[in-house]
Amino acid sequence: MRTTIKTKNAPAAIGPYSQGVVFQGKLVYTAGQIPLNPQTGDLLNENIQEATKRVLENVQAILEEAGTSLANVVKTTVFMTDLGEFAQMNEVYGQFFKDNLPARSAVQVSALPLGARVEIEAVALVK
Repeated sequence: MRTTIKTKNAPAAIGPYSQGVVFQGKLVYTAGQIPLNPQTGDLLNENIQEATKRVLENVQAILEEAGTSLANVVKTTVFMTDLGEFAQMNEVYGQFFKDNLPARSAVQVSALPLGARVEIEAVALVK
């Protein structure tokens, strides 16, 4: 069984995909989130810290709509256009993930949607 997640507290999908999907009531998979303000649609991309904070707030909103939280994330994937900004991204990331640290991959990509500098997707347990 699969349930689609949709919340106004995270940006609406900008293509043919869901914000998140819960599988068999046990796992939620979020779509990759970029630093879009869900209320205005503005891209918050001035610096990597601001961008990472907005991205993780978006991920958090999707997880909460699915009935879980960042504390239950088991895996994240971070996409960045400049791994030279990794330390700054990691500092903000660490403010959101303090205990029960998820597994993580981080990769540099040539471009992200709408010119974003960071995108993060997550897999979490639904509790």
